[in-house]
Amino acid sequence: MAEQRAPAAAGNDTLARLAEVIESRRSADPDRSYVARLFARAPDAILKKIGEEATETVMAAKDGVRERIVAETADLWFHSLVMLAHYRLGPADVLAELERREGLSGLAEKAARPAQARDPGPGELIDPLKASPLE
Repeated sequence: MAEQRAPAAAGNDTLARLAEVIESRRSADPDRSYVARLFARAPDAILKKIGEEATETVMAAKDGVRERIVAETADLWFHSLVMLAHYRLGPADVLAELERREGLSGLAEKAARPAQARDPGPGELIDPLKASPLE
């Protein structure tokens, strides 16, 4: 029997719509909105949730249960969208980067990254308003 797959979805539209909802919660009451609460406690609360969700995603994948993998990945993506919004980024930024990398060897692409495009070094911070390393 063939493996069951979800139908192709308009992921770009779904992510963009969800990003708009997340952005609309930025100024909401933290006592009434989970996302507003994360923004009010940013970045630590957001980053902690991403770490938790990433761990749960790995555990679900290790268990190999399709429904748990999908559910945990959805949680991880959601919290990643909140993090992107905090840094004034959105799914279009990530999709553009994925499109730029499409067709490139992963090893060659990583080696070709300029130093400033790599992860910030120890003690190097990213300004959430500029979304670039602080000088």
